[in-house]
Amino acid sequence: MADLPEYLGQHVLISALALAIGMALSLPLAVLGARSRMLRWPVLTVASAIQTIPSLALLALFYPVLLAVAYVTERALGLSFSALGFLPTLIALTLYSMLPILRNTVTGILNVDPAMTEAARGLGMRPRQVLFRVELPLALPVIIAGIRTATVWVIGIATLSTPVGQASLGNYIFTGLHMENWISVLFGCAVAAALAIVLDQLIGLMQSAAANRSSMRALAAAIGLVLVIGGGLSPLVACGRAGGARREVVVGAKTFAEQYVLAAVVRDRLADAGIEATTREGLGSTVVFRALAGNEIDCYVDYSGTIWVNHMGREDIADAQTVLSEVTAWLKHEHGIVCLGALGFENAYALAMRRERAEALGVRTIAGLAAHTPTMQIGGSYEFFGRPEWPTIRDAYGLRFAGRRQYQATFMYKAVQSGDVDVIAAFSSDGRITAYDLVVLKDPSNAIPPYDAVLLLSPKAAKMPRLAETLRPLIGAVPVDLMREANHMVSRDENKRTVDEAARWLLRQIHGTAP
Repeated sequence: MADLPEYLGQHVLISALALAIGMALSLPLAVLGARSRMLRWPVLTVASAIQTIPSLALLALFYPVLLAVAYVTERALGLSFSALGFLPTLIALTLYSMLPILRNTVTGILNVDPAMTEAARGLGMRPRQVLFRVELPLALPVIIAGIRTATVWVIGIATLSTPVGQASLGNYIFTGLHMENWISVLFGCAVAAALAIVLDQLIGLMQSAAANRSSMRALAAAIGLVLVIGGGLSPLVACGRAGGARREVVVGAKTFAEQYVLAAVVRDRLADAGIEATTREGLGSTVVFRALAGNEIDCYVDYSGTIWVNHMGREDIADAQTVLSEVTAWLKHEHGIVCLGALGFENAYALAMRRERAEALGVRTIAGLAAHTPTMQIGGSYEFFGRPEWPTIRDAYGLRFAGRRQYQATFMYKAVQSGDVDVIAAFSSDGRITAYDLVVLKDPSNAIPPYDAVLLLSPKAAKMPRLAETLRPLIGAVPVDLMREANHMVSRDENKRTVDEAARWLLRQIHGTAP
């Protein structure tokens, strides 16, 4: 829980800024919408449409847009900014905050008793005076209720910012899910919920003050908001005053346990050589690649098959050496990224079954599985059935499963263990293969492309000779059995190790020292 001050501070910062900008945009638009039916409908319709977009998708969509804008501004004006993390999160949260503020403000103004506004005009008030002295004060409780709703929404959605590189309380949730650390998941949820409840109650007090014209309640609510927001931001302010720690190298990681361990291995390897480094974890697969190409992170571990399929758009199957060679050349030519080489293990898709089930059916290969699939259920990760590997495997072996289900990886393994599905598309270096005593079915037709773990350097980091020299001893030094054991350390229920402990253990094995 040592990261709580930073995660909470970042969560409060991004939420407060999004709400402030959302109010600054929504309130004038709502006033104009209340005055004009022609404007009211499109404004509310667009705001409502934004709410229908899944929050994680909206967060992710802004990253490539901002990356393109950053590229153009740097080329045209010499101005650069980071498209990772803060900006896409801020824009998405601001948009999500607007609907309840817009709707409540319009409703509050339109529901003001017409007799009150007529009386104000009869006293000689101008339209502006009617708005600020009559309509807004009377509508204020309803407007604050909209802000109250927006606050709870924004704080909840901010936990989903981790995959686009923004630190928040969601870091506890995403890390806990992928490492089966339910205490971490519950802690992140509990702190986010507590923050939302406290702010909701304070804004509710402000709403009560507006309804009852109570200056004391308004003052108490304002002081409470300042204390909560200021307290949350204080660690970030203290860090800013201290100048922060200059990070020479930023090591990226995707959203699963193996990536956390490997990022810690790279960070510790650099630290042992006197190179200061930090990790930026929980990034989406496309986000982390673009961040590397854009020099927003310096290095990370990817997989040759992921680059071959996702980024190069290749659907043909080739041997591991050919894939690695062509991937290395493509990365350098298209993005200036340097591939130092393969770490020594592969994390490919692999069809796996419970050992007793496979033995009972006499199944050892995917070819042997084919005859049984009409009565079987298969489980996979969210993306597996949409990737080109799945139709390739299915058609190569004539697999015709009775049904298929999609899971977050943690629950996928539990599903095959409990018998909810018969087969899963596992990951070949996952420690849960050992933990759940699963059998990986052989692929005699080599239908599954190779997924060698490769260490990549950004164009900027590739120009740092000492960095490459320090990391090069990791190439070819991590066999699959060591990686699987390190993964098992952080995912098993008994004697669970932290990511840092697993990384130090793996480094000791690589260096040939005693554990």
